[in-house]
Amino acid sequence: MHSHGSGCSHGEGASTRALRWALGLTAVLLVAEVIGGLVSNSLALLADAGHMLTDVGALALSLFVVWFAKQPSKPEKTYGYLRWEILAALLNGATLLGISVWIVVEAVSRFRHPEHVAGGVMLAVACVGFALNLVAAYMLHPVNGTTLNVRAAYLHVLGDLLAQGGTVVAAVLIRYTGWLAADPLVSIVSTVLIVRGAWSLVREAVDVLLEATPRHISLGDVRARLEEIAGVEQVHDLHVWSVGAGMVALSAHAIVREAERHQQVLERAIDSLGSLGIQHVTIQLERCEMFEREAHLHP
Repeated sequence: MHSHGSGCSHGEGASTRALRWALGLTAVLLVAEVIGGLVSNSLALLADAGHMLTDVGALALSLFVVWFAKQPSKPEKTYGYLRWEILAALLNGATLLGISVWIVVEAVSRFRHPEHVAGGVMLAVACVGFALNLVAAYMLHPVNGTTLNVRAAYLHVLGDLLAQGGTVVAAVLIRYTGWLAADPLVSIVSTVLIVRGAWSLVREAVDVLLEATPRHISLGDVRARLEEIAGVEQVHDLHVWSVGAGMVALSAHAIVREAERHQQVLERAIDSLGSLGIQHVTIQLERCEMFEREAHLHP
């Protein structure tokens, strides 16, 4: 028995528009920060530019994946291309982690050997960058929970917003106190904040790819709901996993000895599981135990 959900997230048009605006703003800011970082010799600005470079790629990839995931399924790809969103999220998160390592290494080097930084140029570019990132984050915030892919893009922009805020603070300190250590220090603080979000994103994407039980669903609760349906004697070989953003699937075997109850059991199971957010349900109903054929499936 199969019950299919649409798997489509609400607000896809809003997500696409937000991603396009964020991509345009980020591309402009990337150019400004590369030039400003080289002119001012600021590690914080160059670190931000590194984030911006990954952001441009991440946002472009996110836009492509939003389109690609909507393509119709084929006989050899019955779920369509939903998993591309998960792969994009994993790639974006892993890229953020890699860039963060480089920033920390460079920052440690600058602690040991401080370099002159043009605080005035750094402050001007950082303020412009903060303003543009604030706009991009504001546009993505309402839709950041729609898919892991959009959430990854939002985390990229949010990470840059945090980094830009720190860069503004560092620029003020360097401009008015001459404290050069503020540049690498702010880079490290910003990177720690970014790593937290990136690690969470990577872990969640890996869970989806490994078909782990979604964090918001209790497998014990699912089993209890199925076994409390009248006529269901036992549930075994129970699996719950995410196919992609917006689609949670379940498969199970259930022993229902009375054949006349089968349709009623299926309908009640669909209704009960639907309230948990499980849209794609596959249940094999059995009138008796099949230990010889399913020895590996029974507890």
